[in-house]
Amino acid sequence: MSAAPEWATGALPAAAQELLARSRTTTTPCGDGVMVWRCWGEGQPVVLLHGGSGSWTHWVRNIPALLLAGRQVWAPDLPGFGDSASPHGGFDADAVLPPLALGLGEVLGPGPHEIVAFSFGSLVATLLAAEQPGLVSRLLLVGLPVLPLVHGRGIPLPSMRTTFSPEVRAAAHRANLAAIMIHEPAQINDDTIALQMTNAARDRMRSRRLVTTDACATAVRALQCDFECIWGEQDVLCRDRWAEVRAACNDNTLCARQTLIPDCGHWVQYENADAFNHLLTTWAGR
Repeated sequence: MSAAPEWATGALPAAAQELLARSRTTTTPCGDGVMVWRCWGEGQPVVLLHGGSGSWTHWVRNIPALLLAGRQVWAPDLPGFGDSASPHGGFDADAVLPPLALGLGEVLGPGPHEIVAFSFGSLVATLLAAEQPGLVSRLLLVGLPVLPLVHGRGIPLPSMRTTFSPEVRAAAHRANLAAIMIHEPAQINDDTIALQMTNAARDRMRSRRLVTTDACATAVRALQCDFECIWGEQDVLCRDRWAEVRAACNDNTLCARQTLIPDCGHWVQYENADAFNHLLTTWAGR
């Protein structure tokens, strides 16, 4: 197990630091460096893939529930995010696939593997499963961007490039969380802002071209494994297009379930962890 990264002793909230301290760390080749994988527990493994401008901490409120359900949890930092090196070949979801596939094979063997994936990570997981069906046994896709977005990130957000004061930066991150990630403003506290600030500062995958295309819908149609989908009902990327979203997922008869969690935004597994974890552990127990 490698030493905890320097930022772990300061910026992360206590719950995330406690989980980090309990993790086991493995690395696999990625670009000019390594992809960092964190693992907890024993039992049948499940892999968690985080969203854009994120890291393993997108699952900080969900990992304990999977451990209580008797699952072993693997939560990597995807290439170009968190502690993982940037991949060769680009700055979008397709560039993530080769080092992720290589890492899955080295860490967990040839597969197939169970994957839970959020947002950008759900696009990555869908592309991977469509391209290499033998790697994936089933998917739980959270906040899947199955319809093309008008803008690469969906919602125009304030720039951080000219924001230097810690107080002003924190306020900008709070505004960004409210604009795209969290529906109820009361759910955005200092810990939420700390996670967002720490993760966003280490996002090197700045392209979001693929989410403006039909790449995700095409990959969904090509899936050969069972998959389920969960969204927050107030997810700003989808909430005015639920009929289209459902139709796009139902283009593949292997779509087992689609669930909307009420009064939640895009980062649904964080905003209403209790409701999400019930669905997650039910899925994990099937």
